[in-house]
This record gives sequence, C-alpha cells and structure tokens, in this order.
Amino acid sequence: MRIGLAYDLREEYLRRGYGEEETAEFESPETIDAIDSTLVALGHGTDRIGHVEQLVARLAAGDRWDLVFNITEGFHGFGREAQVPALLEAFCIPHTFSDSLVLALGLHKGMTKRIVRDLGIPTPAFTVIESESELKRVVLSYPLFAKPVAGGTSIGISGSSKAQTPQELASVCVRLLEKFRQPVLVESFLPGREMTVGMVGTGDRARVLGVMEVMLNAAAEPDAYSYANKKYYEARVRYQLATDAAAESAAALALSVWRGLGCRDAGRIDFRCDAAGVVHFLEINALAGLHPVHSDIVILCRLLGIPYRELIQMIVTSASERI
Repeated sequence: MRIGLAYDLREEYLRRGYGEEETAEFESPETIDAIDSTLVALGHGTDRIGHVEQLVARLAAGDRWDLVFNITEGFHGFGREAQVPALLEAFCIPHTFSDSLVLALGLHKGMTKRIVRDLGIPTPAFTVIESESELKRVVLSYPLFAKPVAGGTSIGISGSSKAQTPQELASVCVRLLEKFRQPVLVESFLPGREMTVGMVGTGDRARVLGVMEVMLNAAAEPDAYSYANKKYYEARVRYQLATDAAAESAAALALSVWRGLGCRDAGRIDFRCDAAGVVHFLEINALAGLHPVHSDIVILCRLLGIPYRELIQMIVTSASERI
C-alpha cells in the first residue's frame, strides 16, 4: 500500500514558541523514523504528510493514499485528536486507529467515564469542575484525585494531584484551571495497584495483548503515574507483566471497554484497584504513543517478547481489514 504518515512533530511546535509541557504529547523524529522504516520493511511505500494544516494542503492539492497511519494529537479543543480522522473520513481515506467520534470522546475523561459507567464497568466516583465556584458542590469522600479532563502523557498530574482536604482540592483545581484552561476531573482516589492493558484489533477481532503493572520506586512522586514520573521512568518506575486474578479482571474489563466504545486497531486502557482489590477503569488511550523505546504499549510488547515491527504489522493488518 501507499501509506501516508500523519503526525505532530514536537520540534515544529517548539520552534513556534510553545513550551516543553505543552508539546509533551507530540512526536520525536525517532518515532516517525521508526514507524516509517518499519512500514517500508513490511513492503509498503510511505509518504510523510505531517500535521493537520499540512494534511489540508495536501488534500486540496489532490493527494490521496491507500491508508494514512495517523498518530496526530492535535493542539486545540476537545476534538483535537479527531481533527485529522474527520478530514480523512470526509475524503473517504482509510486511517489507522479509532475514528473521529471515539477519539473525541476518549480524550474527554469525564465523558468517557460516563459511557463506561453506563456499560456497567466500575470506575471511581467523579465530578467535573469547570470553575472555582463549582468546588462547593463536590460531595465525594476524601482523598480525591484531580487532573485535567483532556490531558495526555500525564500532563497536569503531579504529587499534589491527591487531595486530602477541601482546601487542598481547591488549591490543585484552581492551579489546573488557570494553567490548562480546561475543566478538571475530580475522582475518588484509589490506593491500590495500577495496571495498563494493551489492546489490538477491532470489534470481534479485538484482543488483549497483555497487562502491565506500573510500580513507583522510592525516587518517584507518590500516589500517581505523574508527568514527572513518566518522563523520568527509568529511575522512578518499574514495569512488570501481571497475570494474577486482578490482571485477568483488568483484561476482561478492557475488552468490554474497547468494544463498548468502538475502539480500533491498538491502544491502552488504564485501571487501578481500590482498597479491596477491585479493579476500576481510569481512562483510555485510543491513540497510544509509539516511540520505539519508551512508550507504554511498546514497553508492554517488549515484556511480552513482541518486536516493534510486529506491533506495527498488527496495527496495519487491523486497519487493512476495514478497507
């Protein structure tokens, strides 16, 4: 196939004057090179498109592709991850990963939790705070955990995200509202194990790759897989495969979430256990990072003995089945 590559290159946004944290979700040249070279090794022709503005120009010029390998995160609005898929869908061009509806829904953690709750899947009790004045209506039991409602790469999550009192909650929520200019998800803090489940495939062909437990070392910020912990994961985080009863529960719930939301091709779903060991849904990453070394789904595949080339092949195969 002739496969176009759609992506947001981090260095382009840094040159525009955006900051390190603002651009944390965007791709490095290593990721683009790895995907490109892997697709070529699999026998495909590649064409680097770039971000949404570059895609608009290419579409207007009449360019078309058999498939677009889409990993664009976008920059503005709750629909930012859905912008490139929506354009491609309008031009009837197939693309990897979930469609525009799923990506728009999945980015908003509060909306996703409402759907997941409706599917009968456990998720921590929560509310969404859009202004400081709404803090007075929070009636959840402490401790609570606060994070941007539409952040990725753990942006906005830190050691102070866990709040023990209304005063601490107000402090973290005001800071997040001011810094990220988006609502804040406030949910019950779960003190148990944290696991992420890797998924591949679509619909009836979807399956669980494996379950990886995320464990924080003594050097890590406590109680959260935070932005800093993720950034400095080699010193702060330990990953291991999980195969016990809790992991089996997470895997079964992940498959229900994946199919219930209509996710496609590959991604991750995060879970955490409560004090009794019951597994709860936290959030979904339907557009998981694919850095060849440090992205979570790649780390999981490495633990499973799955080469990077095989992961990319599984994604393309899943997308090809829809063409």
